[in-house]
Amino acid sequence: MGLKPIFFWSFKMLLENTELIQTAESIAMEKGIEKELVFQAIEKAISKAGKVKYGNDYDIRGNIDRKTGKISLARYLEVKKDIEDNLIEISLKDAKKKQKDIKIGEFIIEKLPDIDIGRISAQIAKQVLVQNIKEAESVKNYDLYKDKVGETVSGIVKRMEFGNVVVDLGNAEGVIKRDEMIPRENLRRGDRVKTYLYNVNQDTKGPQIFLSRTHPQFLSNLFKQEVPEISDNIIEIKSVARDPGSRAKIAVYSSDKTIDPVGACVGMRGSRVQAVVTELQGEKIDIVTWAEDKATYIVNSLAPAQISKVIFEEETDKIKVIIPEDQLSLAIGRKGQNVRLASILTNCEIDIIDEKDEKNKRNEEVKKTSETFMKELDVDEVIAHLLATEGFTSIEEIGQAVDTDFKAIEGFDENLIKDLKDRAIQNLSKKNKELEKKKSELNISKELENIKKFSLNDLIKLGENNIKKLDDLANLSSDELLDIFETTNLKKKDADEIIMKARESWFKEDKKSKE
Repeated sequence: MGLKPIFFWSFKMLLENTELIQTAESIAMEKGIEKELVFQAIEKAISKAGKVKYGNDYDIRGNIDRKTGKISLARYLEVKKDIEDNLIEISLKDAKKKQKDIKIGEFIIEKLPDIDIGRISAQIAKQVLVQNIKEAESVKNYDLYKDKVGETVSGIVKRMEFGNVVVDLGNAEGVIKRDEMIPRENLRRGDRVKTYLYNVNQDTKGPQIFLSRTHPQFLSNLFKQEVPEISDNIIEIKSVARDPGSRAKIAVYSSDKTIDPVGACVGMRGSRVQAVVTELQGEKIDIVTWAEDKATYIVNSLAPAQISKVIFEEETDKIKVIIPEDQLSLAIGRKGQNVRLASILTNCEIDIIDEKDEKNKRNEEVKKTSETFMKELDVDEVIAHLLATEGFTSIEEIGQAVDTDFKAIEGFDENLIKDLKDRAIQNLSKKNKELEKKKSELNISKELENIKKFSLNDLIKLGENNIKKLDDLANLSSDELLDIFETTNLKKKDADEIIMKARESWFKEDKKSKE
């Protein structure tokens, strides 16, 4: 809307109007801004008209008496020690001739005759007034919408611009960018649309309000509107994952054990979830129960697929999910959609593995481990196989195990357990001596040994790659270090820490040289 009061009266009439205060109140009410901002805008407009009459180089200021509405015009001269521009500045000596108690930094105010605004001056002043009112309105709208970030707002589709949709929010416009629209959604002018307000920027043309229909939080907000238990904090939305327009997963939880969070979100005959699905153009929504136990949560997130086993790999931070062969397609989903959304929902890297392949891999590992035990411990195939199937993977584990770790293995008595542990310890001792000898032959420095992340095997591997001193290690990049230990589970983060630790001496030397 335009400034109706300004269009109903010319600017000259506004200056002559004795009911200026009522006019300011009318503009303030119409635009929803503070009355003082309107007064300030009119004063700027009067100042502009005064400069047109007396000269733009002067500091001319208009003033409105807030009680009577009387308008006055004055020239301001700043009192300064050194004069640079005598049109807007005055020396202290000259200023004291006009006002004895004046000080540097204060102003001499010279009242000017009541302004007789001509047609051109009135037009310029009117433009200034309109612009200032718009700026005040812009500030008001920015303050209004910046506090609505994270909320769902509704509006009317106004127009399309370069593939983006401009939405009329009532007193401002918002923009849905092309990549924030649901794929294949056909919004038309005049459509009422719900959106998620995710950002507001202040701009010279007004606030830039950015809207989204693909944001995960938009799905949360829609459920909050449809499910009273969520808005009442009886049910909590823990996580959301979306493939906008296609499929979404939402994890819900209730500390009240009498409440079924999934059932409440689905609603009677699916009425609640269907309202959300309709708003999102048919986007399929899986509602799953959040669980504190990560394995249970992952199983829930991969529904409707049935899971055989969940394996956590601490070394790689990956999670292996073992799936029966007939459930693989359900677990993975079309183009990997189901497992991808489950990974986002649980914030875990999930690897789907065929149960048959896992069994074959497990058998191969058991066979390989059994062969190692037979060779290193000099035991028969049956004992080696029993140790491997029980979960022992190395000689070190056997040597460090307590007696109760063996009790579950049928036929293992105290004598056998003691004998196995003694053999493991002797084997480890022999190996350590060999490794110590090899380390000595490689001439690896003590400083390199003090890097706590390295085992004897690690040090020998470094030595074999001609990394024998701390400076040799410091000169490596973390990627080069990872290449040396490619067969181990060294992580990028640990490699970075090791390299920085090796370079500490460089920083100390650099500090000393500066001192």
